[in-house]
Amino acid sequence: MRRLVMIWALLATPLAAQVEQGPPNAEFEPAFPAQTRAPALKETAVQADWLVRGLSNPWGIAVLPDGRMLVSERPGRLRLIGPEGVSEPINGLPEVDARRQGGLLDVAVRPDFDRTRQVWWTYAKRVDGGTVTAAATGRLSEDGTRMQDVQDIFVQEPPSPNPMHYGSRIVFGPDGMAFITTGEHFSRSERQLAQDLDTTYGKVVRVTPMGDVPPDNPFVGEDGLDTIWSYGHRNMQGAVIGPQGRLWTIEHGPAGGDELNRPLPGRNYGWPVISYGVNYNRSSVGSGEAVREGMEQPVYYWDPVIAPGGMMFHNGRGGFDWNGDLLIGSLNPGGLVRLRFTEGRVAGEERLLRDIGRVRDVEVLGDGTVLLLIDAPDGGIMRVRPAG
Repeated sequence: MRRLVMIWALLATPLAAQVEQGPPNAEFEPAFPAQTRAPALKETAVQADWLVRGLSNPWGIAVLPDGRMLVSERPGRLRLIGPEGVSEPINGLPEVDARRQGGLLDVAVRPDFDRTRQVWWTYAKRVDGGTVTAAATGRLSEDGTRMQDVQDIFVQEPPSPNPMHYGSRIVFGPDGMAFITTGEHFSRSERQLAQDLDTTYGKVVRVTPMGDVPPDNPFVGEDGLDTIWSYGHRNMQGAVIGPQGRLWTIEHGPAGGDELNRPLPGRNYGWPVISYGVNYNRSSVGSGEAVREGMEQPVYYWDPVIAPGGMMFHNGRGGFDWNGDLLIGSLNPGGLVRLRFTEGRVAGEERLLRDIGRVRDVEVLGDGTVLLLIDAPDGGIMRVRPAG
């Protein structure tokens, strides 16, 4: 069957140059044409300029209705950035567990911020027995200096001894429910928990903006935790609501096997049973397979990895011919990845700005301007526009 799939893929896919990316780590054949190494898109001439510098490992960015921005720094600081410059750290946030990959992570607001002043963020939280991914909410004071009425809306369980693989994006669906992505904390002994419906390791979690369980969640009244939306994920550090109001996530694979998914309620996305990558020591992951009945296939995968950060769909404005294209931050090798779609499948890929470093998050403004969050000890925000 694999040979037939491979021949069909070769016949169905136009012979076109691929993005330069090096040899794969694994020898799996894609399950359908252009599931990986899609044809290279025509190169886009862009320029990137520093908008803000001097931020310490920034992780998440959220644009307020008035154009100002909230930016999280992984050591535990949240700052407000606007025409007047970069604020002092906002007071009132909880203490974060900033070891290894932990710290203050994503930040998000909804369109009703002007009325509610409500802000949401995710963070690594130290608890009895270890560390967890947590999500919290609070009201930003009118002067922008303090977060008030802070409370957790989600706390991952059980605690982990490993300060790794927190996942940790938070986005709001068109119905106002919050999707929170988690990781499986990396260790061999814990990765299997991504398949366990009694834990929130390696899951997409869905809660109300104040942390209650929506009655239409797939496991309400069934076996498993009521907050789980989908499972079998590794370490999802990117999430976005697409043009049709559907959730998209992107997750880190091991050596190869980064995945772009459209998580559907109650579905199993395979980790650590199946993967298009291999372990870092080049041994097989799980079953040694990339396809198994009852487990979902990614929309697209990368081997070698791009080490994905945040992502955003472009609106086609600002002189970019990118309407509906997905822009993804890359941590390794770095830069920006652009995907174009045809009927829900990837039709082409472009790599841009490969020399700018680790792109942790991507934001597209209403006028089409692209903002990239550069994750470095002396990081910041870069603004991307068409060259010239």
